[in-house]
Amino acid sequence: MTSYQVWAPDAVVVEVEVGAIPYPMARVPDRPGWWQGEAPDGDYGFRLGGGRALPDPRSAHQPDGPDGLSRPVDHAAFRWSDTPWHGRPLPGAVVYELHVGTFTPDGTFDGAAARLDHLVDLGVDFVELMPVCPFPGRYGWGYDGVSLWAVHEPYGGPDGLKRFVDACHRRGLGVILDVVHNHLGPSGNYLPAFGPYFTDRHHTPWGSAVNLDAPGSDEVRAYLIGSALAWLRDYRIDGLRLDAVHALVDHRALTFLEELATAVDDLAAATGRPLFLIAESDLNDPRTTTPRQAGGTGLTAQWSDDFHHALHTLLTGESQGYYGDFATDPYAAVARTLTRGFFHDGTRSSFRDRHHGRPFPPAYGHRLLGYAQTHDQVGNRATGDRLSATLSPGRLAAAAALVLTSPFTPMLFMGEEWGATTPWQYFTDHTDPRLADAVRQGRRREFAEHGWRAEDVPDPQARATVLGSVLDWTEPAREPHAALLDWYRRLIRLRRDHPELMAGDLGSVTVDHDAERGRLTVHRGPYRLIVRLGGTEPLAVPLDATYTGTMALFGDCWPGTDDTLYLAPDSTALIRVDR
Repeated sequence: MTSYQVWAPDAVVVEVEVGAIPYPMARVPDRPGWWQGEAPDGDYGFRLGGGRALPDPRSAHQPDGPDGLSRPVDHAAFRWSDTPWHGRPLPGAVVYELHVGTFTPDGTFDGAAARLDHLVDLGVDFVELMPVCPFPGRYGWGYDGVSLWAVHEPYGGPDGLKRFVDACHRRGLGVILDVVHNHLGPSGNYLPAFGPYFTDRHHTPWGSAVNLDAPGSDEVRAYLIGSALAWLRDYRIDGLRLDAVHALVDHRALTFLEELATAVDDLAAATGRPLFLIAESDLNDPRTTTPRQAGGTGLTAQWSDDFHHALHTLLTGESQGYYGDFATDPYAAVARTLTRGFFHDGTRSSFRDRHHGRPFPPAYGHRLLGYAQTHDQVGNRATGDRLSATLSPGRLAAAAALVLTSPFTPMLFMGEEWGATTPWQYFTDHTDPRLADAVRQGRRREFAEHGWRAEDVPDPQARATVLGSVLDWTEPAREPHAALLDWYRRLIRLRRDHPELMAGDLGSVTVDHDAERGRLTVHRGPYRLIVRLGGTEPLAVPLDATYTGTMALFGDCWPGTDDTLYLAPDSTALIRVDR
């Protein structure tokens, strides 16, 4: 017999069902709201008040999807390889974000593992997986997942994720997992039946907020923290990316994020390997990554959309929506983010129609992840078009150089390293026809407000939408993709070999620019990154120092007289100078 437990504080009768037979459960005397019972080992569910069997909120395996029964998992039974893995810290690393379902045609953990040698050759240090919790159907981004302790079965389930992590560690790659605590998907979410996991005291873009501060929130926090620790402990994952932490409404003195960060630090001490948390936050608040001892939340790092937006406007000239704040002078916007971290650090945001943010401490640039593309910034466009759809290879190379020589922790989005031509679109596989149609029509309405015709917005439910988003692995061997891939490899090697190019001190970075001539120069110790955008003739760039050699070049450049360097249009040069 096996012991089963579940938190269901408002239930009068709770049973565990195994093999279609219900077995009684009794309240646990010293754990308010908890029930416990004995039943045979097997696929199981919990019946509340005589209703149908529901999956265990703490289920580690949903073999039949989020609506099916739960299956016990013996994590100790998995045979990990003997290759020692002691982990590695985030500072100084390069991160690679990928979506398991579209990284390879297989759309599985094993399929992704078969391509890890490409990532090792590229030179990245961490693979960041988009969410892997179960969601309806086979295809989806994962942000409407449920069963926060389980793994999407079509990807390979719990053992598939372990095999992937083990394969990464054998190759010296760490693994980061994107987790979503701010909401659950609209389909397959049975948590409200068990207890007050959500509260109407607060509302979010997804409806009622996760209950972090109302009655019953102690157990809800324990549920979320337990899930986070399970990924790090049972699956040996190295870090978690926390989705949209600004949507975690929490008015308790000890916030959920502080409690989570403390628990992760304690687990790191117990396991003897670095473990970390990365936030996605819209607040531009440095307290998110300030240590708890100094009055902060204590997360390790956060995504930096300000840098992305500045870089995007510089490269594309787009100015709609939130890009408007950066498009007035994109050269100055890039310079500001490279030297100050946040663009909005107490300044007025026209998009928000208010002042936003506070200054970022200049010594800790590595606490910000810098990127030119992400799943959000590509997939949330109407047609999922990547930068490669509109930019020349020269401009793609400039984006890579500005990211990979920045004082931030660089992050790449799968396929950008070769300028993938496949889009990455928004796709779903909802099994509820009404929900599927609501998502389809809602997306068309959203982009109709920005001038798009409904027929031009891909149908999220169409299989062609997800198949068209799968990377084409024949591209890296062909031009112009091969040249761009070599450029990424070279920049990552240079970053690793020359500490000045990965130093996180924003105060040591200076940037000068000439928007009229399309030139931006980043000074990093004895190195200068010079980017030339547009133009029709070579541009003479005064160096005010002695040119001693070119370390990396995409396009054409040559030294002139009197410490001058000439750059052809859409060329990028990383050079060394001697003062």
